Amino acid sequence: MRLTRGFAFAAAAVLAADASLQAATCEDLARLSLPQTTVTMAASVGPGAFSPPAGFSQSVQPGDVAYRDIPAFCRVAATMRPSSDSEIKIEVWLPVPSAWNGKFMAVGNGGQAGEIYYHKMGLPLSLGYAVASTDTGHEGKATDGSYALGHPEKVIDFGYRAVHEMVEKSRAVINGYYARAAKLSYWNGCSTGGRQGLASLQRYPKDFDGAITGAPALNPRTAAQIVWIAQAVHKDEASLIPASKFPVIQKAVLEACDANDGVRDGVLEVPTRCKFDPKVIQCKGGDASDCLTAPQVEAARKIYSPPVNPRTGEQIAPAFEPGSEKGWTFAASPQPPQLTLTGLQNRVFKDPRWDYRTFNFDSDVALLERESATVDARNPNLQPFFGHGGKLIQYHGWNDNLIAPLNSVNYYNSVARTLGGAAKVSDSYRLFMVPGMAHCRGGDGTDRFDAIRALERWVEEGKAPDSITAARYVGDKVERTRPLCPYPQVAVYKGSGSTDDAANFSCRVQ
Repeated sequence: MRLTRGFAFAAAAVLAADASLQAATCEDLARLSLPQTTVTMAASVGPGAFSPPAGFSQSVQPGDVAYRDIPAFCRVAATMRPSSDSEIKIEVWLPVPSAWNGKFMAVGNGGQAGEIYYHKMGLPLSLGYAVASTDTGHEGKATDGSYALGHPEKVIDFGYRAVHEMVEKSRAVINGYYARAAKLSYWNGCSTGGRQGLASLQRYPKDFDGAITGAPALNPRTAAQIVWIAQAVHKDEASLIPASKFPVIQKAVLEACDANDGVRDGVLEVPTRCKFDPKVIQCKGGDASDCLTAPQVEAARKIYSPPVNPRTGEQIAPAFEPGSEKGWTFAASPQPPQLTLTGLQNRVFKDPRWDYRTFNFDSDVALLERESATVDARNPNLQPFFGHGGKLIQYHGWNDNLIAPLNSVNYYNSVARTLGGAAKVSDSYRLFMVPGMAHCRGGDGTDRFDAIRALERWVEEGKAPDSITAARYVGDKVERTRPLCPYPQVAVYKGSGSTDDAANFSCRVQ
């Protein structure tokens, strides 16, 4: 097994002297002296004794470990100040020495971050990992981008610096507690967390040996797509599609395209092959609950269509796919999504009163690109990461209603083109598109799968993931399993047996 690569051999010598203390107890870690960092807490936490601080806004989701089930650990908190305007908070959770698997995992955030993601730290800890999370340098809700206005250093912290600094300081904390370095380092994040992971691989390729990047917000132009939809559905009062009609549209999509993949199961295996015009459900008379008015048809067409430059005809960003309609409550809501607008107002246009209706899909796209350089994670040259043996598993739900799924497909293709073709990158990078899954989880597809174990087997045992078994749960019961296939392969029914059993499907290119 290959157990020592980027993380272990890249341990910063500058931290070695400060981290040379072998802690007799967890509490001794409070004495660690780290550059530009203050350790604010070092305390032992008993089994099931952790609870997040008052005001923590995130909730434990299916697949996470409930706080009551978290094992005993050493909790270390620190504040890092790598710039004059930085105040980056991190926490490092350390399993008791007898339970440590010798590895480290950092977990990502969502939206605008603003909090340490406690709810994502329990699973890696329960698997034996030393685990870390950061608030990325500011405090606030995931929908609040006001921190960016007038604070370029905080934007850099959010964009990439906070994660790198967290990794560096976590090394020191791990060395201090266990008196040895972690043998491997992993990243695991979705949405903003997916972007954080890709940004780390691109900027600091030796920080991680393996990474899981789900539905990454890698393309700043996604904001233009959300504005495109907001302008369409708020063109006038008649254009707004009531949320009660979203399932009506999805039903029509499934009637038109569900059988395309050979299985009628309420999920489109490859939505890009579905040619659907919402005009087929246009009301024949007046408005009704089971049809769309003519203005609503035009608004739906806009949602399915990528934003384009009106002068050049250039496609600006990908669109949402057929089958995602039940999730349109984010982008096509009665109120334009604050998560997108707050970033545009504070980071891009630097005006909290900026009105999305004024966005110019010609001139403003260049401004969006320029002001978003710190959060852009589209650099396709991952060779420095792959070159030291790094492995990347990326996933994205085809029904994603926040970040259009073709963003991931386009990025994968750009990496393959840059590095010599799909065959060249398959030993290091695999993309899994998840039919029916919404943003990071949920939806009608098989949205529960063990990407961590798949990455471990790839990095530590050299077994690349030719497929990953995924499940759809109804309550606590598994209703369906399916193989997730590395793009461009898809799951194809073998022709016999239950279509709810992954064993009856194979991965093939079609």
